[in-house]
Amino acid sequence: MQRSRSRELARARVLRSTPRATTLLRHAPIAAAIMAAMHAARAQEETATLTEIVVTAEKRTENLQDVPISITAMDTRKLEELNLQHFTDYAQALPTVAFQTFEPGFSNIYMRGIVGDANTNHSGPLPSVGTYLDEQPITTIQGSLDLHIYDIARIEVIPGPQGTLYGASSEAGTLRIITNKPDPSGFKAGYDLQANTMRNGTAGGIAEGFVNLPLSSKAALRLVGWYERDSGYIDNVPGTLTYPGNPGLGFPSFTLNNAAIAKQHYNPTDVYGARAALKVELSDSWTVTPALIAQKSKWEGIFAREIWKAPASGTPITSDVAVKHFYPEGGYDDWVDSALTVEGKIGNFDMTYAGAYLKRTDHTYSDYSDYSLGYDTYASYWPANPTQLIFGKDRYQMYSNELRLTSPKDYPVRFVAGLFQQRQQHSIEQRYVINGLDPAFWIGAGGPHAWPHTWWLTEQVRVNRDSAVFGELNWDVTSNLIATGGFRRFTYKNTLEGFYGFGIGGFSTPGSGTSGEGICFRNTPFHSAPCVDLDKRSDGSGWTPKLNLAYKFDAHRMVYATWSKGFRPGGVNRVGLALPYGADFLKNYEVGWKTTWADNHLRFNGALFYETWDNFQFSFLGPNSVTIVANAAQAQVKGLESELEWVVGNGLTLSASGAYLDAYLAANYCGALDASGNPITSNPCVVPGIPGSYAPLAPEGQQLPTTPKWKGIMTARYAFPLAGMQAHVQGNFTYQTAIWPNLLTAERTVLGQQGAYGIANFSFGLARGTYALELLVKNAFDRRGSQFRYAECTELTCGP
Repeated sequence: MQRSRSRELARARVLRSTPRATTLLRHAPIAAAIMAAMHAARAQEETATLTEIVVTAEKRTENLQDVPISITAMDTRKLEELNLQHFTDYAQALPTVAFQTFEPGFSNIYMRGIVGDANTNHSGPLPSVGTYLDEQPITTIQGSLDLHIYDIARIEVIPGPQGTLYGASSEAGTLRIITNKPDPSGFKAGYDLQANTMRNGTAGGIAEGFVNLPLSSKAALRLVGWYERDSGYIDNVPGTLTYPGNPGLGFPSFTLNNAAIAKQHYNPTDVYGARAALKVELSDSWTVTPALIAQKSKWEGIFAREIWKAPASGTPITSDVAVKHFYPEGGYDDWVDSALTVEGKIGNFDMTYAGAYLKRTDHTYSDYSDYSLGYDTYASYWPANPTQLIFGKDRYQMYSNELRLTSPKDYPVRFVAGLFQQRQQHSIEQRYVINGLDPAFWIGAGGPHAWPHTWWLTEQVRVNRDSAVFGELNWDVTSNLIATGGFRRFTYKNTLEGFYGFGIGGFSTPGSGTSGEGICFRNTPFHSAPCVDLDKRSDGSGWTPKLNLAYKFDAHRMVYATWSKGFRPGGVNRVGLALPYGADFLKNYEVGWKTTWADNHLRFNGALFYETWDNFQFSFLGPNSVTIVANAAQAQVKGLESELEWVVGNGLTLSASGAYLDAYLAANYCGALDASGNPITSNPCVVPGIPGSYAPLAPEGQQLPTTPKWKGIMTARYAFPLAGMQAHVQGNFTYQTAIWPNLLTAERTVLGQQGAYGIANFSFGLARGTYALELLVKNAFDRRGSQFRYAECTELTCGP
């Protein structure tokens, strides 16, 4: 059985923004000084030059064009112009970023093609891209928080391993969300109201607001709140599903009917949250900023359409935005993040402490009828309703601490040095329920820890710990040449303990099998599970380096070269004697450029890179469709990324960005290890101790999944005066080529390829004083691109 959130019938997660018309009313800050600044900005919009973007990607405040690494940064103005409010919005707007999202609050982000599989299992590898909110990491074991984007100073994207300043889950890159901070200098407030409707949906809307309250000349409080209602756009269509049974054994077929729960707009979503931050200047050189953020997402239904492949099992589905499900579905994701940042000076050096604690809970309930159908012909020997439901409860706790010292940036020799520590715990409960199941087959049957109607139970606690010491040194060799070197020394320890599997009355035979009560080695309860059949750990240590040379031709043009290395910790496999999987490492060789031209009207940045991904972690479904993680040999990525922004004049601004990524296997993948624990890469595959041979599961040269070879974004914006107001029109187009949903050849045959698609967005706006009104159309031509394609169970079972 597939024991993960990513239920593996073929389905495709379709774009959230089917054609949507939106009206946005924006009220800018109401302080007099802010009004004047806004008037001036509007009046000068037609003749503006490129604005300076300040970033803190290297743990110090710098101009984007002066930082000799690849960075994409979107400041407040860009976020508002592009109307980026969700994870999927800004992920689509970033050329080197690929992503998968399955339901609100659960998304995975990838950079530069570094992805081997969907990587969403609660017992699978850690993410390869780290997400930070201000100073603290918010990447939980199954992915990052999907924070609603409002009152955000900027989003910074740092692709490729930086090797030193960011740690375990930043192997392939880092995404940073920087909030606007409290400001004692004056009162500010604003709000945004939005109403929208979408094709195949109903009305929705967003209400957002913030207020900055000076408490004294040395203290300020900033409060932010938001609420969003999204209409459902997937229909649960009426229909039937027939289980074939086994008439030869006296077990007739069984037909389900979903008339009781079938409805249109099956998957509405509500999101609401708030943020509070207090800044206190303790002295001229020391400040303390505690912050608290909370958000809750609630949804119904499923965020995927069903690709109909088996009409013999029931009534077919004709709509391309529909499913045919038989039990209620939905869930919620609820999290609270508290942070404390202390900043000050020790002599001329900047000292920063950043501590954070995150608590996250999500509950889900899902229809698993299609999984049962896939296996019914293999196990049709009980006269029972074979349909299943999944009830999931995931609880996360994570805390992190970082202490660092930074020298002044005008020193000819500069450094950043620090200590980092993080611990995250994931308590996992998943119940696979068959209503009316004979009590003899319940988990813990007959005992004090019995789970009624539960056919399979996962009750585990996973703990991931990592710590590091890091340092980076910059040296102005000459006035034009800058050399940088750094390292990160890391340690990690990961544990997984608990229970997973069937009960004794099911398929778990005492003394044998790979999971369940039959192989429990501690008969004491674990939380609410009857016993323990899993207690494994993995630990390791190492270091990652970085070297960089940058040459500045003048104040506007720079080239650089980087060699860096990133890592992702290893972990444990739940299944029986399956060995732990080791850490994987990413080496990056990169040359890039940062330039501005035409008197600061044209900015052109880019990079060429070659990356080798050694011993990379790859997960697949093993016995009972339980995820197993193994190390493959090597993958390689050759790529180009660039971005251009041009203020043409007379109110016209053009921008374009794109990436080419050739990500592929550099050796055959056989899914087995030799006697030394190294991946077998021969063709044909020959496994010691197993007679015969077989073709590689994925041959050398196979394209890595999920990431398109080409992705590009183009935007044109024209601002002009109209009837005493400032007006603008804008068009934005994003295009990406086809992708494969899985690395393995056999699974690709079942799931097929996800086609190329392009998304066009248009907007028209008016502004006067502190008010702005905007009309937007997202996905104007209704291109229903597939974000994620999966099957309800092992693809070769559920497939045709």
